[in-house]
Amino acid sequence: MFMSAPRGTRDILSPEVEKWHYLEDQIRKYCRLYAYSEIRPPIFEHTELFLRGVGETTDIVQKEMYSFQDRAERWLTLRPEATASTVRAYLENKLYAQPQPVKLYYMGPMFRYDRPQAGRYRQFYQFGVEVIGAGEPAADAEVILLAVHLFAHLGLKNLEVHLNSIGCPACRGAYRAKLLDYLSQHIEGLCRDCQARYQHNPLRVLDCKQEGCRGIAQGAPEFGAYLCAECKEHFAQVQAYLGDLGVKYQLNPSLVRGLDYYTKTVFEIISRELGAQGTICGGGRYDGLVEECGGQPTPGVGFALGMERLLLTLENSGIELPGLEPLDVFVASIGAGVQGPAFGILYELRRHSIRADKDYLGRSLKAQMKQAHRYGAPFVILVGEEELARDVVILREMATGKQAEVPLGEISQRILALMGGMEDER
Repeated sequence: MFMSAPRGTRDILSPEVEKWHYLEDQIRKYCRLYAYSEIRPPIFEHTELFLRGVGETTDIVQKEMYSFQDRAERWLTLRPEATASTVRAYLENKLYAQPQPVKLYYMGPMFRYDRPQAGRYRQFYQFGVEVIGAGEPAADAEVILLAVHLFAHLGLKNLEVHLNSIGCPACRGAYRAKLLDYLSQHIEGLCRDCQARYQHNPLRVLDCKQEGCRGIAQGAPEFGAYLCAECKEHFAQVQAYLGDLGVKYQLNPSLVRGLDYYTKTVFEIISRELGAQGTICGGGRYDGLVEECGGQPTPGVGFALGMERLLLTLENSGIELPGLEPLDVFVASIGAGVQGPAFGILYELRRHSIRADKDYLGRSLKAQMKQAHRYGAPFVILVGEEELARDVVILREMATGKQAEVPLGEISQRILALMGGMEDER
């Protein structure tokens, strides 16, 4: 009996994988446009990095991490997110010695033991950006604009940008006291997890997805009334940057995000194409994370999005991404004695960047022509013994059925010329 993939994982095959290629190409294009360079951190890190960076009271650390001991009994964890890894790389590779800020992006698999559902897997792919070393509100606005710009290019509409500020350590203490006082009056209505969060990190209660906790959170005091003067000014400038550029947003006082490292600006971009859980992108500022990971106080801001959820949003919006490109040429061989020359023609076509393939199963000519049609090839090269004896092959145009003999040494040039003519007609 064959083995199946582990629950929460899947194989991504053609033609779907070509849509991934297109999306990844567009992401790289926009990251280059905004002057971000790529980072590829390790798939696994020391577990302590996520305990310190993500936060011991978060759901990710408490319930969702894939952690294990290696043969030297060191605790390692498959990365559940990449911001902590990027900050670790920033410190380890002394990127702080470069001109600041350092602007990085990443794409790759992350791992969380979560309940699999549409667009959400235990191995999932994430794209994110990080700006480390810039505390100005313009950096907050830029990462939001990058996401908005990319989504608009992909054709997404009906998106909502939700904004909030959760302050800094200087102003969070007063809010925490007020929130604890409020939650103490509703402790019995909280889920078991939030009753534990009440003691250790009450802000996490505001991020709970349980219906009862969400109802209680709606009546909680709003953070905005407790922001210090600096945080108020910072948040006002972020809004001004977005407003001046015509980016529509709405303030969401219940938005806190689910990770401990966030400070000041937090945001989510929401699509109504995914229903109630419509967040496709989220992020914010993390001015204390570099210091938490052993560096000097250094501001940072970024976002991350799940590639599967983005692809699902595009599908639900009726946006079709480019799939597998058809072949340019199919090489059909007539007779057992022409396989070698046919293979040589195939190689020569590919050397000229012409997408080409041939039959490898000894099919009849009729079956080979059907195969060429399935590939969508506009041209077929017929290689026969009689033609090879005269150093020619037959070139057939599939759309019209027209065919002509072409000298062996001119095949690639003739195909390229015909392909150029097709492009001109388009």
